[in-house]
Amino acid sequence: MNKNIQRGLALVGAIAVSGSAMAAGTGPDFSTLTSAVDFSTVITAIMAISATLMGVYIAIKGAKTVVGMIKGK
Repeated sequence: MNKNIQRGLALVGAIAVSGSAMAAGTGPDFSTLTSAVDFSTVITAIMAISATLMGVYIAIKGAKTVVGMIKGK
């Protein structure tokens, strides 16, 4: 069990050292790639589809409620 604890501590130490080494550098700059892409039309399409699905789900829930009232549940 002592060897397992030592291995675990060594693993935690290695992760901590590698994490701090990775955090020291700066990440790549993707601003030139992301500034050339316009997501406004995609976001509009996703919102329109979501609104349509929401309307369908509300209609289904309403129909189930009405049928439940008629059946007496």
